Formats: sequence, structure tokens, C-alpha cells
Amino acid sequence: MPFIYILQCRDGSLYTGIAKDVARRLTEHNAGRASRYTRVRLPVRLVWSRRVRSWGLALREEYRIKHLPRAAKLALVRSAVRSARTERRARKMQSNRRAREGRKERPAGSTGSKIPFSE
Repeated sequence: MPFIYILQCRDGSLYTGIAKDVARRLTEHNAGRASRYTRVRLPVRLVWSRRVRSWGLALREEYRIKHLPRAAKLALVRSAVRSARTERRARKMQSNRRAREGRKERPAGSTGSKIPFSE
């Protein structure tokens, strides 16, 4: 499945492209072998990517993103960052909740400290 991606160049400009393997393509960009635009603006870093169902859809979405104003592209990147942070936070909260539910405290009156244990 293809990906659409946005790179941020050394000069702060944004580059949009599509690839089947984003990691490999990023390596090619940073080696100066992928695009004349990014070749003179190295290094580049990946700031946004999204998987799409087909190459045709990737081409259409790339065209749409390339024609967005810079502010809209930055908003797209920011929303993805917020979404990823929210998702990480939710996973962390869920794992903490599972850990708490899996522990029980020692019965009252027992000796020793209140160290959680499992039955």
C-alpha cells in the first residue's frame, strides 16, 4: 500500500511525495537521490505520513496536498502530532489501569508493608 508523506527541509520548506516504502524513500531523500528540490535543502525530516488504499488515490491526495496553502499543510502536520500524542496518552492510561486492576493489597491486619501482590 502506498503512503503520502510530508518532509520538512533544512530551510523550513515542506515537500510532499508518495512512496511504497517511506523509510527507504526518506533515506533516498537524505542521500540526495530522490528529488532535485530536497537535494539542495538537506537534511530533511519526515513530519507527516498517511497510508492510502491505492496508488491512484495516493496521486490524487498528493496533488490535493501540494496545492494547499502552507498554513493548511502545517495544520495537517500539527493535527497528526496531537493525534499521536493523544493516542500514546490513551494507551499509557489503559496499561496503567490494567496494572492497577491486576494488583491487590494485603488483607488488613497482616504484617509487613502494603506491598501489592497477586493471588
